[in-house]
Amino acid sequence: MTAKLFKGAEYLITDVTKDDVFTPEGFTDEQKQIGETTSQFVLNEVVPRQEEIEKHNFDLVVQLMKKCGELGLLMIDAPEEYGGLELDKATSMLVAEKISTSGSFSVTYSAHTGIGTLPLVYYGTKEQKEKYLKKIITGEWVAAYCLTEPDSGSDALGAKATAVLSSDGKYYILNGTKQFITNGGFANLYTIFAKVDKEHFTAFLVERNTEGLSIGPEEKKLGIRGTSTTQVVLENAKVPKENLLGTIGKGHKIAFNVLNVGRFKLGAGVTGAAKHALGEGIKYAVIRKQFGVPIASFGAIKEKIADQTAAIFASESLVYRLAGMIDNKLATIAKDTPNYYEAYQKGIEEYAIECAIAKVFCSEVLADVVDEVVQIFGGYGFIEDYPAERFYRDERINRIFEGTNEINRLLIPGMILTRSMKGELPLQREAMKAIEALTSPSLDESGDKGAFGAEKALLANLKKIFLVIAGTGAQKYMAAIKDEQEILLAVADVAINIFAIESSLLRAEKIMPTLSEAKKLVVTAAVKVFAFNASEKAATAARKAAFFVEEGDNLTMLLGGIRRFTKYDATGLLMAKRQLADAAIEAEKYIF
Repeated sequence: MTAKLFKGAEYLITDVTKDDVFTPEGFTDEQKQIGETTSQFVLNEVVPRQEEIEKHNFDLVVQLMKKCGELGLLMIDAPEEYGGLELDKATSMLVAEKISTSGSFSVTYSAHTGIGTLPLVYYGTKEQKEKYLKKIITGEWVAAYCLTEPDSGSDALGAKATAVLSSDGKYYILNGTKQFITNGGFANLYTIFAKVDKEHFTAFLVERNTEGLSIGPEEKKLGIRGTSTTQVVLENAKVPKENLLGTIGKGHKIAFNVLNVGRFKLGAGVTGAAKHALGEGIKYAVIRKQFGVPIASFGAIKEKIADQTAAIFASESLVYRLAGMIDNKLATIAKDTPNYYEAYQKGIEEYAIECAIAKVFCSEVLADVVDEVVQIFGGYGFIEDYPAERFYRDERINRIFEGTNEINRLLIPGMILTRSMKGELPLQREAMKAIEALTSPSLDESGDKGAFGAEKALLANLKKIFLVIAGTGAQKYMAAIKDEQEILLAVADVAINIFAIESSLLRAEKIMPTLSEAKKLVVTAAVKVFAFNASEKAATAARKAAFFVEEGDNLTMLLGGIRRFTKYDATGLLMAKRQLADAAIEAEKYIF
């Protein structure tokens, strides 16, 4: 991987080159082997028994988790000194992508290896790790994470669960109810958040057999029906004092930092699910005949396949670019650094904005893909005997997991503006330049005529638009901008689409010299199709923000600038869509 480091959100003001990004084509043989091991496990062990899993055969699920442990798939993020593999985030994301085709089981796995395991890895004492970590990474025990409560979801710090030190000083007595706990029904170890003395938000490691802990009934869910989702009820639960995790009153650090990891791994997982779903849709389109010919021959179906292939290409490019950024940052932290995991967490937190982008963008790509796959299946897409129905149900939770997409959208511009105010990003200076460009007369905006010249010009102009609308909003509302959610949501959509377009473009540029002429055509087509679709979304969001923020002459000027800077010469778009669709139909799968 490249060693060049970027600050979080720096992509908005800096020219990034193809040599600065990691792409899936850069996986090592070892990484590919781990990915293949994961795929074979899913194919051979999980897929044949998916129906049993959907019917709550949790004994089977626990057995499968143990097999994951035997294969080393639970220890990827765990430190070597406790028996883990301590591999890079690119590998961790690759496994998340490959496990995603296992349906509900992938959620069990992800909850265990992510939010279930990482609080212990990052914040546990030596004694806590020695006691619990080996059991968790071998699959002997299953882990769960208990943050949400009946009255506190997105407002996690509004939790009402309490913890009081016992009179003898040996235990914390926990009371409260945790809601929507993945793996709740069969987990052996829970990370539970409660307020010490009703004030200090704190995390605890709580064993299943703890006196006073009970498990509620299984929730009846829309999707991911093969997962265990329950309440965890605490009624004077006696938790040994030594099971306090981290520091009293610092539970929010554990909760929010672990969520950053959850977000980028979810981005990888839903990307894998999108690939799988699209592949099933294409296969069906090839065999399903109407009017005497396969429906895959119809332009209406081809356009769906082309649009979704291009979107997944962008999703895949985005998540592995982010993996590279995080791995490069973490590689600068020596293992003997004092408070290593504190520095490690700060390294991941640097890219909290990009983690939120990955969560939002990739989950919404999956949503679009499964919606279109149901449409391709037609009436059969509505029937349980066909896979499209489950894809559709299972997808929905991903826009709620790890912070709703609305929360994450608000976080993106919020964090960007905060970093700007702290002087960590020179956004104000760059915004002034962008406003000047916006109001300057147009001379020659034809730009680069070489490969991807139109896309590069579009990208540069979209960055200017972002700076103008974000800067205008911040200037008008100052600190109160944090309460203008409609504006923030629109600004976020511009930032998200910029990162996605750039990731797709840079990946294409990087891999182009290695491709056959035929493959070059479909990669170029994917970039063009996605750039067109994403630029339309970015332009709509920018116009909406303009109407929210300005009026009169200022509004007219801003709208004129948006119209000028969102122009994209997509000449040959129809041919590009047909090329992309034909290649996918011939392969009967996602082709990149």
